[in-house]
Amino acid sequence: MLVLLFGANKGYIYVRAEYPIAVKRFEVAINQAKEYGILGKNIWNTGFEFELEIRLGAGAFVCGEETALLESIEGRRGQPRVKPPYPANSGLWGKPTLINNVETFANVTKIILNGAQWYASIGTEKSKGTKVFALGGDVINVGLVEVPMGTTLREIVFDIGGGIPEGKEFKVAQTGGPSGGCIPKQYLDTPIDYESLASIGSMMGSGGLIVMDERKCMVNLAKFYLGFTVDESCGKCTPCRIGTKRMLELLERITKGQGKNGDIEKLEKLANMIKKASICGLGQTAPNPILSTIKYFREEYEAHIIKKECPAGECKALTKITINPELCKGCGICKKNCPVGAISGEPKKTHKIDSNICIKCGVCVSKCPFKAISK
Repeated sequence: MLVLLFGANKGYIYVRAEYPIAVKRFEVAINQAKEYGILGKNIWNTGFEFELEIRLGAGAFVCGEETALLESIEGRRGQPRVKPPYPANSGLWGKPTLINNVETFANVTKIILNGAQWYASIGTEKSKGTKVFALGGDVINVGLVEVPMGTTLREIVFDIGGGIPEGKEFKVAQTGGPSGGCIPKQYLDTPIDYESLASIGSMMGSGGLIVMDERKCMVNLAKFYLGFTVDESCGKCTPCRIGTKRMLELLERITKGQGKNGDIEKLEKLANMIKKASICGLGQTAPNPILSTIKYFREEYEAHIIKKECPAGECKALTKITINPELCKGCGICKKNCPVGAISGEPKKTHKIDSNICIKCGVCVSKCPFKAISK
């Protein structure tokens, strides 16, 4: 994130301290800029001076919110400010401040050099230019990709990403980081731009794009992301501090097989309340993974609550590992590799799993050469 005071001679680059490579590269770039005379005093003999300083963040996710970031730069705990006033009127040390992602500022020189019409020719009617995504997860080609706004999810995942490894099926793509929503396969041809993502319950965010295959449990996924936002909540406002915690408790119960009728409705009610009442973007977007997974995968929630089953076999408390007697050859490989001795059986005879001992680690499933064991 780059922070500039209007009319100032100094700017701040805010980087999380957990990214030492990024910090080092910024330091090198700043030193190179000084050597070329584009930073420092009397730049290109114009009498203008400008300096850049790197400020390291202490690892708070909430500092992605602009006013929390300003609080951090000023040496205070990163908590969002009540707005208005907005940073453009009263920002860093009470002065008018321009604060944007470095990605945004990187487009400025291109626009100046090539013109606004050139930039507007890229992308969609309302979302101009390109977008950089960090493509990861269950996809063959991972890494940073830059595409024009409006490129479809299918193009990014299958043409650029190379598709899903091991011949597995695409299930969802999660965009926007922990605060984003999940996009199911029926929306693979959705153009990736701000408006389209918002219309299907997701968001662009800083450009995270995580691909997941058929083995992923959507209830467990929602619990994972919500657990992150609970830990990262600054605690300033009650809806985010307490509301997200209550939602996480509900999801923990559901994934343990202790879900009750009405839990889905409770989650939806809490999620919508938190979105409306939270002070900053962290709380306002924290419910997105829950709302989007309920919207598109409600049957998985119902399976966890009513049938006490995890269709994806990912929630250990609801997983049942069984041996198919028609496929078992009695080779003993599963018995040999079981870490807790839960499998018994004589050579060349069907083996059995003692569910009271089994810890559902899945080692036997992966080791069986005849695919006789399944979750």
